[in-house]
Amino acid sequence: MSNQAQRIQRVLGWAGIFFSTAIACFWAYWGSNENFHEGWFAQSIWQNLGLMLVQYLSPMLITIAVSAIALRWQRMALFLLLICAIAVVWFLHSHIGVASLIAIPLVAVGALYQFGVPEPRRWAWRCLLVLPLATVVACSIVPGWQDAHRLDDGNYGMRQVEGNGVTLMWAPEGPGWPDSGTTWNEATRSCAYLNSDGRSLANMPKYLWRLPTVDEAVRSLVFRGSNAGGVWNPSLHKAHYRTTPDKDSPLWKVHSQVIYWWTSTEVDGSRADYISNNGYVIQVPKEIAAGYLAFRCVCEPEKLSAASVHQEEMPTIKKTICAHRGLLRKMSMNSLKAI
Repeated sequence: MSNQAQRIQRVLGWAGIFFSTAIACFWAYWGSNENFHEGWFAQSIWQNLGLMLVQYLSPMLITIAVSAIALRWQRMALFLLLICAIAVVWFLHSHIGVASLIAIPLVAVGALYQFGVPEPRRWAWRCLLVLPLATVVACSIVPGWQDAHRLDDGNYGMRQVEGNGVTLMWAPEGPGWPDSGTTWNEATRSCAYLNSDGRSLANMPKYLWRLPTVDEAVRSLVFRGSNAGGVWNPSLHKAHYRTTPDKDSPLWKVHSQVIYWWTSTEVDGSRADYISNNGYVIQVPKEIAAGYLAFRCVCEPEKLSAASVHQEEMPTIKKTICAHRGLLRKMSMNSLKAI
């Protein structure tokens, strides 16, 4: 084989290594960031690591595994990645555009491995294995440190949160602050039926509690227990913060999968805003019921105080009514005897 042919094979081989490593590094970057945003909520370090590997780093690991097989058995590379491309198209058949963006590069990389020879081979292995893992480590340091220092005061009862021009009572854990996802309509209904103690649902609407508006949610978010200084810009549909908020007490549960909350702000008849623990506001369909999307009901303190006073007065009022009824019966009986 001529020197020029060998040079072409080397270029093709290293092109395959480059694209495989770039794809693996992209998934390493995405998985690391998403893991510490959506995941890493369990109290057990082993559960967190397991979730990280299975749910967030699996695309990177699959890319490395397939590329390693193609590098080890190059004669099977094109066939192997062609099978992977067909599987992607079948799995994403309802999103053919996205499927094409994944499948076509897979076939192209398979051809590069099939007809290329990345020399020296030991450096090809080092790039393919070391660089994605180094990306995971580099991208996990800062968010991992932040997650480890989140504030959890262990108080999941009713909380009054003041600051930034907003004072609201936030519901305790229970039907007004669940640990599982629900739709916007279900969240709105739960708040409407929530009793004044925030721990049980009534048989009929009370209308004491409600979902917070997106403006109230933005202005109430905190970082390490202090108000984050959020300001909502309705014209840009965007929030700005003095300090980026986080999943901290007194608003959030650190060890809960929920990282998004519904707001009462409707975009139109089918969509509403939800807010993330880091302050981002997103418009989504009201029918979404993902496990990480829930709600926390709010109430004005004075409204809740008035409801509590009313409930305290009810037994006295009932006793007075009963006494009046007894007096009326006696008067009626005396009148009948006189007749």
